[in-house]
Amino acid sequence: MIVDCAVYEAGRRKAGHLELHDASEASRAAEDGTFVWIGLRDPSSEEFDSVAREFYLHELAVEDAVKAHQRPKVEEYEHTLFIVLKTAKYHDDTETVEIGEINLFVGDGFLISVRHGGPSPLGDVRKQIESRPDLLRCGPGAVMHAIVDRVVDDYEPVLAGIEDDIEEVEEDVFSPSASSPTERIYKLKREVLSMHKATAPLIDPLQSLARGDYPHVHKDIQDYFRDVYDHVARANDAVESMREMLNGILDANTAQVSVRQNEDMRKISAWVAIAAVPTLLAGIWGMNFQHMPELSLVFGYPLALLVMATICFTLYRKFKSAGWL
Repeated sequence: MIVDCAVYEAGRRKAGHLELHDASEASRAAEDGTFVWIGLRDPSSEEFDSVAREFYLHELAVEDAVKAHQRPKVEEYEHTLFIVLKTAKYHDDTETVEIGEINLFVGDGFLISVRHGGPSPLGDVRKQIESRPDLLRCGPGAVMHAIVDRVVDDYEPVLAGIEDDIEEVEEDVFSPSASSPTERIYKLKREVLSMHKATAPLIDPLQSLARGDYPHVHKDIQDYFRDVYDHVARANDAVESMREMLNGILDANTAQVSVRQNEDMRKISAWVAIAAVPTLLAGIWGMNFQHMPELSLVFGYPLALLVMATICFTLYRKFKSAGWL
């Protein structure tokens, strides 16, 4: 569905409601600094077909925008720039990361944003950029920067949440309790991998936008893209550090599990050895032979119990001092 459709002229939004056909006509008749911004949310193929026809969007880019689930990229189709961004949001209650997607079509006199999923809503971005007429005069490239900047800024709280989870897992691994957070470690590895897929592919395209390799970016906006490039590079470095940290935590957890298993086996072996002594002696003295010298002893029974207890106690002390118990 179309969430908003507006014409911006001389850094200001023109008043009034705008139909899709009128928006396409306004974009083709636009002068420098005048452009149309159409925002869509989870459109179906039928809903997006009318937009694609009005603005002559390439069918391959349209297919990617409707189906979503694309890797971040920047591609040129004739006179249109197609940008894919991965959005992210951290949920404290479930300690999970929600991944969404934003697709941008940027051309002469228009920008079309297609949002999939809940993260990084663009309503606030529209309000923020409308308060900067100096940037809006630079054309659709200014809006493109504002959207990319919001998406990248939203990575920071996500990475902070994941970092807190990693610290908690690290404490669990080295805690004296016998719990094994292996499942949680693997879930965190998947979330970090999702963030890596969002940040790493963006580095080269943002560098190209900052250099001015694309004509859709006004020269006054290039400096702003350099700032976004620095942010996404730092985010990607943080993701790489988290991947290495989780690998180390997983190795440490595996080692801890092995140590605990060895300790359990030693304890079991020690108790089996202690239990084997009375079993052995009872088996010997319980044999049904007629002539056994111990049978005639008056204190044979308590003596047998004392021998069993003495040997078991001695073994217990030995295993205890050796750290087996």
